[in-house]
Amino acid sequence: MTTERAESQQETFAHLYDEYMPKVYRYMYYRVNDTPVCEDLTSSVFEKALVNFGRYSRDKASFSTWLFSIARNVLIDHYRARRPSAPLEAAAEMASDSPLPAEVAERREDMRRLSQCLAGLTEEDREIVRLKFAGELNNRQIAKLTGLSESNVGTRLFRAIRRLRDSFKETQDG
Repeated sequence: MTTERAESQQETFAHLYDEYMPKVYRYMYYRVNDTPVCEDLTSSVFEKALVNFGRYSRDKASFSTWLFSIARNVLIDHYRARRPSAPLEAAAEMASDSPLPAEVAERREDMRRLSQCLAGLTEEDREIVRLKFAGELNNRQIAKLTGLSESNVGTRLFRAIRRLRDSFKETQDG
């Protein structure tokens, strides 16, 4: 490989890292709810992506689909070693720089209720929701990752969100 080509690939990867690192980090954080573990897993994803970047082919999949395939495999490896804990409790704290204590308490309560509502979904539907909202993937990318059709992803996502909304409303009213 020529020096120019290597430098070009490094620049391309650096740009993609800047674009996708927050999305991968957020996806990991929703899954593990532990900042040091999340940082390690995110680092592992990008390390694997960098090592294999020369083999990536945009003809086979978009970069985000390829990257989130790596992320899912890193999570699978992580969970083989230990069982997951409640993954959403502190996720809202990432959204704001310096919230007031009352806002933090309210967000924690909302996240607790959301986590409880998510537990009512199947694991596959929870994964679709995580990929859509934490990973910011579109339905086509989710379909490639999960092996479902794009229309099935859309339908399952619509139904899962409706169930979450209804369940969240019930916990609010109750």
